[in-house]
Amino acid sequence: MTATEQIPGYVAGTWDIDSVHSDIQFTVRHMGVGKSRGRFDGFQGEIVTAADPLQSSVTATIDTASINTGNADRDAHVRNADFLDVEQFPTATFRSTGIRQDGEDFIIDGEFTLHGVTKPVSLETELGGFAEDGLLGLSAKVVLNRTDFGVGPAGGAMVGEKITITLDIEARLRG
Repeated sequence: MTATEQIPGYVAGTWDIDSVHSDIQFTVRHMGVGKSRGRFDGFQGEIVTAADPLQSSVTATIDTASINTGNADRDAHVRNADFLDVEQFPTATFRSTGIRQDGEDFIIDGEFTLHGVTKPVSLETELGGFAEDGLLGLSAKVVLNRTDFGVGPAGGAMVGEKITITLDIEARLRG
């Protein structure tokens, strides 16, 4: 059985990420005991589903200044040169380099650029499915080490080095 036959309603085409119905969240340890959470409110992207799903591709851009932790002072601190330095690095980008099947789920391999540093990453991805009205849904997760990208000070006493990014994405088929 091919990957396409395993995906009910699969449609090849170009899809635009619907930022109104999508979410990019992150979680990071705070003071070694708790977790701080936040999201990015500004992002865009494109998913191209190929006839063979494993030949599909994804590109996305995140507006780093759109960080939203629910606390204006913390947001301002994370935006400054101590962390994201949004004036010098206004975007973070992802470009897929390959897709692999992992049981019923998929791994999307790619290059993530943050803070001017590009590193390979692999997103654990669960396909939500395809709706008849031209809607595609998926969820993905990746754990990054922020210091690999030169973000913030090394050592996780105040803010942990590992950041979990969770994506819940809906995309619309271009018409």
